[in-house]
Amino acid sequence: MMLTGCPSTRSTNETRSWVSIRRPSLPTLILLVRYLLVLAVVAFAVYYLQSQWDEVSEAISTISALSIVVSFLVLLLGLAAGTMSWVSLLNGLGPRVTVPRAAQVMLVGQLGKYVPGSVWSYLLQMELGRQYGISRPRVLISSLYVAGIGVVSSLVLGGLALPTVLRGHRELLWLFPLLPIGLICLHPRVMTAVADVVLRIFRRPPLDHVVSSRAVAQSLLWSVASYLLYGFHLWLLVNSLIDPSLKSLILLTGAMSLGFSAGLFAFIFPSGVGVREAVLIGAMTVLVTVPQATALSVVSRVMFTVADLVAAGGAVLIVMVLRRAHVEPPVVEDPTLTESTHRP
Repeated sequence: MMLTGCPSTRSTNETRSWVSIRRPSLPTLILLVRYLLVLAVVAFAVYYLQSQWDEVSEAISTISALSIVVSFLVLLLGLAAGTMSWVSLLNGLGPRVTVPRAAQVMLVGQLGKYVPGSVWSYLLQMELGRQYGISRPRVLISSLYVAGIGVVSSLVLGGLALPTVLRGHRELLWLFPLLPIGLICLHPRVMTAVADVVLRIFRRPPLDHVVSSRAVAQSLLWSVASYLLYGFHLWLLVNSLIDPSLKSLILLTGAMSLGFSAGLFAFIFPSGVGVREAVLIGAMTVLVTVPQATALSVVSRVMFTVADLVAAGGAVLIVMVLRRAHVEPPVVEDPTLTESTHRP
């Protein structure tokens, strides 16, 4: 009986050993999910770009090549300013993260906005942040607060387009009562208290310091700069059809800012598509015809999509180059926000 039992036991042990060897580890699965999520997000963005290409190609024929090139470069500067807004607040919540690393987390992660539902960009940013030792709560707090800072700065600049809003988009007036609420939430102590609530939800200790006024101010200024550049981007496109003027620059900057806020709350649409365009078309019809305004809004939207992809790819490339050159410092875990596998 022993002779017949030994091979069976050996076979069972070998099978278990083979299964244990072949079974992927949890970190490997998480890494695989990260890459699959990034690929899915990029696919959504490319699909959107392809679906709009017929309208875009027709509209581009009416816009000068110089206006498109310069407008796109200004748009990239706007994305850079928006990224610095996020980085400034992230570094105000813990140990300093280098700009290339933080930019990669922010820019690649924000591609999740092209998937219906606002949650995907936050999830992707949190997962990307973990590979650099940035805790998920810290990334989430930064993203949520930068979104709030963006609403405040966009509503401040959106006041520039208030006459147009009163004329054709009264439904947007509900956004402006959010401005005083947002300003109150920008106070460092209020911001710290809200951050502690988020950390409590994640069962993490509260911040060991108050978010600095400097970090909040830097984030706000970078956010305002990004919206100014976005407005300038649209102004350059419109100027290919009309004579440029300061009045049109003010109007389009305000409209672009309001469009971003309206699109942010339309979270069921990927990247607020359609909502921002409605605001821009309403503002641009003061300057151009409705078909021209529609074409310009589509061109602007597609340029944003291309810029998002270019910026994310550029951020990844820069980090890879720095890593190969051994310039990047080692990853440092958050001391107060470290995520332990043993939760209380």
